[in-house]
Amino acid sequence: MALSWNEIKDRALKFSKEWDGTVNEEADAKPFLEAFFEVFGITRKG
Repeated sequence: MALSWNEIKDRALKFSKEWDGTVNEEADAKPFLEAFFEVFGITRKG
């Protein structure tokens, strides 16, 4: 199901707050990308 722009905006705001201040780029790369794609409703398994 497609997300509305408002849902994407809300998810993006939540994402940015959760990841604010992250400093270990190498260790956080995979979780960061998974969380980023989740903003748009894209999950690792489909």
